[in-house]
Amino acid sequence: MTINALELLAQATNAGAEGLSVSALVRGVVGSLVYSTVGLVMFAIAFFIINKTVPFSIRKEIEDDQNTSLGIVIAAVIIGIAMIVSAAVHG
Repeated sequence: MTINALELLAQATNAGAEGLSVSALVRGVVGSLVYSTVGLVMFAIAFFIINKTVPFSIRKEIEDDQNTSLGIVIAAVIIGIAMIVSAAVHG
């Protein structure tokens, strides 16, 4: 079971007399940082693979030639990876 950082923050503000252990909050923050790092690494790897497999310069196509469809495809890949990382974080 993955600890959600927002849930921990809500519990910490509503804890009252019961209190919330600091270790649980730290675990939540560390877990969020780890998943964020993994997500960023996955984004970088996916972009690197796309950049090496296409026979043209992605930067030139999007910026200079105004290739909107390529921008949409790159955005779709980024959204797909974000959904995978989100599902991994949520559990």
